[in-house]
Amino acid sequence: MSELKAMYARSRIPLYIQVAFALRQRIETGQWRPGQKISTLDELEREFEVARVTVRQAVELLQDEGLVLRQQGRGTFVADKLQDKRWLRLETTWQSLVTPIKDNVLRIIKVDDPPAWPRLTECEGKFAKEYVYLRSLQLKDGAPYSLVNLHLDRAIYDRNSKSFLTHSALPILATLKAAEIESAHQTLVIGNADPGTASLLQVPLGAPTAECHCVVTNRKGVAIYVAEIVYRNDCVKLYIELLDGSKSRVHAAGSGKASRAVAPGRSRDKAARSRKVH
Repeated sequence: MSELKAMYARSRIPLYIQVAFALRQRIETGQWRPGQKISTLDELEREFEVARVTVRQAVELLQDEGLVLRQQGRGTFVADKLQDKRWLRLETTWQSLVTPIKDNVLRIIKVDDPPAWPRLTECEGKFAKEYVYLRSLQLKDGAPYSLVNLHLDRAIYDRNSKSFLTHSALPILATLKAAEIESAHQTLVIGNADPGTASLLQVPLGAPTAECHCVVTNRKGVAIYVAEIVYRNDCVKLYIELLDGSKSRVHAAGSGKASRAVAPGRSRDKAARSRKVH
């Protein structure tokens, strides 16, 4: 078995999706430029050591995404105009998390037997007296971009239930003084779409996903918002400002004063954890 086929065997992702991922990377990294003709089916079949039908499915997937165009008798070309579909930047501040989604709408998904309690560790806060479970598909321009499984403090939900049923919860939560938000954090892992998620997000089975666990607590340490959010991989990107935008800090680091460049960031992080974020 060749090294390439051994790699395929280690993955549960369908072959055509693996090939499509490799081809998509060539386009996104500029290896194949807009308007450029890509490799033929024969060439791709030999390169990836897969059947012709697998290559064809991979190319058709890229065509459905608007990345390539097939021209009869000429071949397949990279689209002239490539749009960056990764509009949602997952950043490391409260405001940058809330702002991009404040005008988005959602579609509530009925759950017959919802879980009463969220997944919560001791260091993430205390349980509220009661939670409302909301499962929703988040939409932008009519297209799904994330699946949210949310446990929201019942007392918070009752204050504005109509809005929580029609719009993303975090921006609403940010406007409620009664929420008394003290801290918020999220963790992110890379996953793959299971059958149910793939169907709702309109992505292939096994497609890469970004999965976030987001927790918001109030001044009493109660977790008033606990969400498991699954994002389509093709709409999100993680953005981290390493130097906090400070020109002086860049200069200090470049002049060998590394300790002065690091210390302010540490003190700000400590302060940020202790102050309100709304």
